[in-house]
Parts: sequence; C-alpha cells; structure tokens
Amino acid sequence: MTATAPRFGPSPVRLLLAATVLLGTLVGALLAGASPASAHAALTGSNPKDGAVVATAPKDVTLTFSEQIAMGNDSIRVLEPSGKRADTAKIRDLSAAGKVTYAVDLLPGLPNGTYTVAWQAVSADSHPVSGAFTFSIGAPSETTAVVSGQEAGGGVVGILYDIVRYASYAGFVLFTGGAAFILICWRRGASVRPLQRLVVQGWVTLTAATLAMLLLRTPYTGSGELTDTFDLGGLRDVLQTKTGAALSSRLMLLGAAALFIAVLFGAYAKREDEAEKKDLTFGLAIGGTVVAAGIAGTWALSEHASTGIQPGLAMPVDVAHLLAVATWLGGLAALLTALYRAPSIERTAVQRFSTLAFGSVVVLTATGIYQSWRQVGSWSALTGTSYGQLLLVKIALVVVLVAVAWISRRWTARLSEVTATEQELESVTVPDDAAGSEESADPERAAQLARQQAALATTREKKLRDDDPERWGLRRSVLAEAGIAVILLAVTTVLTSTEPGRTEEEAAKAGGTRAAATVPQGPAEIKLPFDTGGQNGKGIIRLSLDPATSGANEMHVWIYSPDLKLMDVPEVKVAFTLKAKQIGPLPITPDRVTAGHWTAGAVQIPMPGDWQVQVTVRTSDIDQTTIDKNIKIG
Repeated sequence: MTATAPRFGPSPVRLLLAATVLLGTLVGALLAGASPASAHAALTGSNPKDGAVVATAPKDVTLTFSEQIAMGNDSIRVLEPSGKRADTAKIRDLSAAGKVTYAVDLLPGLPNGTYTVAWQAVSADSHPVSGAFTFSIGAPSETTAVVSGQEAGGGVVGILYDIVRYASYAGFVLFTGGAAFILICWRRGASVRPLQRLVVQGWVTLTAATLAMLLLRTPYTGSGELTDTFDLGGLRDVLQTKTGAALSSRLMLLGAAALFIAVLFGAYAKREDEAEKKDLTFGLAIGGTVVAAGIAGTWALSEHASTGIQPGLAMPVDVAHLLAVATWLGGLAALLTALYRAPSIERTAVQRFSTLAFGSVVVLTATGIYQSWRQVGSWSALTGTSYGQLLLVKIALVVVLVAVAWISRRWTARLSEVTATEQELESVTVPDDAAGSEESADPERAAQLARQQAALATTREKKLRDDDPERWGLRRSVLAEAGIAVILLAVTTVLTSTEPGRTEEEAAKAGGTRAAATVPQGPAEIKLPFDTGGQNGKGIIRLSLDPATSGANEMHVWIYSPDLKLMDVPEVKVAFTLKAKQIGPLPITPDRVTAGHWTAGAVQIPMPGDWQVQVTVRTSDIDQTTIDKNIKIG
C-alpha cells in the first residue's frame, strides 16, 4: 500500500522550491548586470590597433581572439565618421597555428577621420561576446557612428536566459538525484507520491528550460530583441551550431528519461517479488546512469569543458562532476521530501544516502580540483579575477554544506529502526470483521466511517512523526543543507557564465581589450589648484568633460580665485595624453566664453582609458604654470 503524507499547509519543500525560483531570478539579474569580464573569448589584438592613427587607409581590419569563436558575415562592422559602413561585410578566417584571427576587407577610397570597429560573435563555450574600438586615418576627427551600448547577452533577454539556465541545472539535479535516491537508498520510495512528484517536476523543469534556451538563443546571441524568440529562421541557424546541437540532443535524451520515469513509477513501483525487483533495479540503474550521463554531456560538449586546455580529459571530468553534484544535492532534496511528506522512512535508507553523499563529495572534490586548476591556473587568478573569487565562494559553501551534513549523519545514527509511526499504524487499523459488518449494514455509512478513520490515522501519523525528536532533528539539519545547496547551485550557475581566470589573465598579458561598445556615461570633472608665482597667480581650475567617453566630447574650463570667484586670465591651454598607449599629447585650445569660462565643443578622444589632462594657465605676460591630473574616460 502506498504511504502518502497528509497535506497540512505549505510544505518546507515547496518553500524551498519557491526560494529556488526566486534565487534564479536574482541570479539572472546579477548576470545581466555583470561587467564585460563575463565575456569568455577576449580580443587580444587588432590591426590597426585600438586608438591608432594611420597615415593611409588599410586594406582590411584584423581581429585576434583568445579562443575559437563563431562568426557570421555581419559579425565585424567598420563605421566611417559619418556612421556609414566602411567594410565589405565579408569575413575572412585567417586562423593558423593556434592563433584565432579574422579579417574584414575595407571599401576603397575611405576619407580621413576616426573609424569605429564593432564586433559580435559567439565564443567556443557558447557565450556571446562583443566589443568596439576606434582607429583614425590621417588624424582623429569627430564621429557620429553609433554602436549599441548593450553588451551581447545582456538586457531582458540575458536575464531570461540566465534564469532558464539556472532552472535547467535545478531540474537536472532534482530529476537525477531523486531517481538515484530511490534506486540506491530507498526502493520503497518509488511508490511514495511526493517523491514521484519531485522527480517528475525535475524532468518537466529541465525539459521546459531546455526548450526556452533553444528559443532564446537567437536573440541572446544576436539582436537582443525578445520579439526574435520565435524567429524560425533564427532557430534553424541555432540548430546548426554546437550549442543548438547540444540542446536538441538533450531534448531527445529527455524523451528517453520520460520512459525511464514511466517504468520507475509504474512497473517497478508495483513489483512485489524482491528477486524480480532486484533485477529491474539493476537495469533501471544502468539505463538511468546512461541517460543522466548523456544529459550531463550536453553541458560538457558546449560550455567551459569543450574549450581551453585538455578538452579531451576535461569533458568526461565535467560529466562526472555534474553527476556527483546532482546525486548529492538532488538526493538531499529527495531526503528532505521524504522526511517532511512521507509518513516514515527507514534508518537504513538514510544511512545509504549518507554513504552515497560521501562518495559524491569525494568525486566532487577530485573533479573540482582538476577543474579549478584548468580554469584558474594560478594563485593570482584565484584571488584577482571574478572567476577565482566566485570559486572561493563556492568552495566555502561546499565546506559549510559538508559541516552541516556531518551534523545530519549524527542525527541519522540516532534514528530508531522501527519508527513510532509504523507502530501506531497497527493500533488504528480497522478490524476486518468490524469493517465487514458495517459495510453489510450500510455501505454508505461504512464508506463515511472509513474516511473518518483514514483522516484520524493520517492526523496521528503526522503528530507522531513531528513528535519524533530524532526525525525532527534530522529534517531540520537536512533543510539547512538544502538551503545552502540552493545558494551553491546559484553560484555554480554564475560560474558557468563567468570568464575563466586563466583566460582573463592570458588576455591581459597579451594586451587584449574587452572594451564594450561606447555609451554616454555622464560628465567627468576634475579640480586642480595652481600657482603661477606672480601677482594674483593663485587659483583653482575646474575642468568638465561630457560625456567622458571615446569620441566627441564637450569640454568646459572654469578658473576661480582662492575665494571661489570666477577669475579671468589671458590664456588657457589643455592637452590629453594616454601614456599606456603612447598617444598624445593631443592639444586643445578652448575658446573664451565669458570671464573665467572657456569651452571647446569638439574634443575628440580616440579611445577609452586613464588619460592625463595637462592644463596650462597664463596669468600675465611672464607668469604661467602647467598642472596635470588623470581622468578616467570610458
């Protein structure tokens, strides 16, 4: 007979699942607000270089990346100062000897001025990357070229994609871990409806999230417009990519997983002969492991493990890592469900899970160490990159989770072999003769009495279950484990969309740039005290640059006396220098507007960076001084 727990208010398991969904939304928001460091393929070089001034127009523009990327004919765009396309829209792959380089030919007869190069592609680990920089022909000039300020994979589409990516991991964990818990730890759980719902909900969540990711790939890696979600032409193109093939393969494997679930909760749950059930357990375990490993492989084949160093070893290690995570955390969710929703669970089942969880942690630790070395590579990357810092947070969460699990193991040892609930069930069972006499006298009355007795029995079951101190302590500690596991899964999801520390450091050493498309960010302002040494030679300079980005800027300079009143001087000059790129000084002679106020409306900054501003102030025919200060332009 199937034991089903009564429904008394909101279950902690349901609250935990609701928290998981909410946390997924927060994760998506965090990822959408991530800095350009979330790009996984970095631009490590270009010709012409970022900010370069060339004498004559080059025949093409070449870009070099830190890893393999996927590009289309419109992935690199070169824009004239007027905003018109200056390229032929045909990409050439010049990659050779492990160096990833692409080029786009320029149109002949290009005029002098500042040109904008914008690029967008998909890195080998499935994440969209983009950026922009400028170079000048002849001399820098004003430019009206407009490049979208939204980073690839950002915006509303990016938030939605990150939410469904988190949901796909959560669904995989619940489906895989729940099924493993039943087959390995508690075979009777196959007939317990709350556990059945948990596994089925995991399968439904993973299937729905996979479909959503497949539909969102087009806007996620391209336009960023949510309306392109149901673009059939874009979906056809996605299916031809590595990520599209992985997602479609996952859907086919989920079809096999549906058959596995049907057998597990159908023929297997109804099988009473222990010998036959043992054989079926072995078959289901083998089949389930193959399906789960295949689903895990769809992540390994399309994300971090498929690129970088040692991909042939990294992919099977990643599969083992994912299976260990799912077995541990999903089994934890199944145990929590059994403790809160099932009338009873044997101590042996909890002990088996404790052993299974220990083995999963061992595998998780071994594979995690290898993955950490592969993705980080150095102590400096571990502490100095976003990926390394997130990895430290994940390690800390695992340590806390293991500590709480140790507390759960102590409660497990105190569980009684035969629960009080099972003993009480015998005392509330209706005798066959009494039931028969009632049924023969009045069938309707007998049915009503049976319902009342069933309600009374389930009420007593819940009371006795909740009054069991060992069970009470165990489920509280398991609930704490599950709460930490939700956060751990969120951090893991963020890690999958963060540039590995090794790649980030290598790109920085190569002098690469991850400059995102230039967008207005508001005026930047600096103040500099000066003293020319002559009469009335002291004062304060206030310089404002708007919007403080590469391209055209409006500059204002005010000169104040020590008592903060506008002060007129014979001459003011300004120069900008970017020492890191050996650009400048770029001289600017502002126009006098009124006493103490100078302005220049066409200050052209060729590229973002930490620029040195030099201001020369002359207060008399012989008294002048030059002061400087750095200003961030980005």
